Amino acid sequence: MIHLSKTAATEVKRLKSKYPNPNALFRLGVESSGCSGLSYTMAFDGAPAPEDAVCESEGVQIAIAPQHLKYLNELTLDYSEDLMGGGFRYHNPNAAQSCSCGNSFSAR
Repeated sequence: MIHLSKTAATEVKRLKSKYPNPNALFRLGVESSGCSGLSYTMAFDGAPAPEDAVCESEGVQIAIAPQHLKYLNELTLDYSEDLMGGGFRYHNPNAAQSCSCGNSFSAR
């Protein structure tokens, strides 16, 4: 379903350690915005909704609302650091086109 690289999982776990609820799930989603139409969203959520798809990758539980699953299924999330700082990188087989920043895409 969703794949996290080892570096992405390490960064998610680091961010989660600062969240008040240690049992929180990592939530991925999309919203209408950005230069290509859709942007990725990430958050921590206390509990999944009954209809959420929940999967695990590299020891991280990931929740996705059903309406977002068609955009995110088989997504690979990576994390890397460069001279400009660190950031998540999305590798999405469902994206027809991505903007140059990589945080916005249009769906197939």
